[in-house]
Amino acid sequence: MLEWTAALCSILGVWLMAKRRLVAWPVGLLSVTLYGLVFAEAKLYSDTLLQVAFGGFLVYGWLNWRQHAADEGSVRIVPLARGKLLRDLAIGLCGGVALGAAMHTFTDAALPWLDAMLTALSLVGQWWQARRHVACWWVWIAVDVVYVGAYLFKSLHVTAALYVFFLGLAVFGLRAWSAAAREPQVATQ
Repeated sequence: MLEWTAALCSILGVWLMAKRRLVAWPVGLLSVTLYGLVFAEAKLYSDTLLQVAFGGFLVYGWLNWRQHAADEGSVRIVPLARGKLLRDLAIGLCGGVALGAAMHTFTDAALPWLDAMLTALSLVGQWWQARRHVACWWVWIAVDVVYVGAYLFKSLHVTAALYVFFLGLAVFGLRAWSAAAREPQVATQ
């Protein structure tokens, strides 16, 4: 039941995020709290830590988006400079290797290396989302594809199905945010 509730909150939160709605952030906070419990029980410790980190990013994103919200509640999209893109991806990859080594060495994590890399790249995606960059959706598409397989392997079938749905929402978010970024009044900060 907990996994189902977490999944439903997550669907609502990602859909609201794709629509660029400020209310996505508190819904996301509820979702990560519930999923933190689900992942801890499944011994996916990197994912558990990811939910804690997501909580911090969600608070940051909520505050950041509040400063940039339009009257109807949506936010402007901001371009991501190539140098920052490369820097953030490099940090994510290095973080994934470091976390994977720690999880492999110090825990009984089920998928320490894969889980750690997905965790690190998800943090990059969450950071870019909080900063209002379209590129966040490319990260979500990539990690969602891999997460589906990981969750099927761990018999988290509801969560695997959720990530298939997230994949569709990520494609929707990419299209919606890309269109918004092309609108001059929305794309400028």
